Amino acid sequence: MEQPTLFTIAVFTENHIGLLNQLSIILTRRAINIESITASRCLIPEVHKITLTCYSDPVTIEKVVKQIEKKIDVLKAFFYTDDQIVYQEVALYKVPTSRLLDEQNLEEIIRRHSARILEITRDYTVVEKTGHIDETEALFEELKRYDLRQFVRSGRVAITKSPIEYVDRFLAEQEQRRQNLDRQ
Repeated sequence: MEQPTLFTIAVFTENHIGLLNQLSIILTRRAINIESITASRCLIPEVHKITLTCYSDPVTIEKVVKQIEKKIDVLKAFFYTDDQIVYQEVALYKVPTSRLLDEQNLEEIIRRHSARILEITRDYTVVEKTGHIDETEALFEELKRYDLRQFVRSGRVAITKSPIEYVDRFLAEQEQRRQNLDRQ
């Protein structure tokens, strides 16, 4: 049996209540688990981008994206493999400040992972690491030995490597179709 591939799904949408639930239902019906999710406005005014990651096969993911595009609030959806996008995640780690001060290894670990300290208080220090999941997980594994108190990782944010912005092309085509209909 073929190993599932991690796909990144980019959904361009109007920002309406309930859409995230509808997307989740589409994936749940196909027994696909969402690995990560992020949502934010994008370059296009009034348009938001939801980025989902999930493991599946190419045939199933193509069907899922077509089903997503049938939702009324969705403008367009695309799917990508890791080699087609540039992506990052952010992870935050909270360790006791006393461990940071008392153990020189901890500072070396933070430097070696190119992480940075965001906040230091008497009780805790917050460390930030930006990177791919294997990089944030590697730092997590090392910090566990130092009484790690909290850990959280964002969902994936991604942009395509393509010089063509397909959502822009799609919206331009839609506008052209609308203008042609108005002229008729």
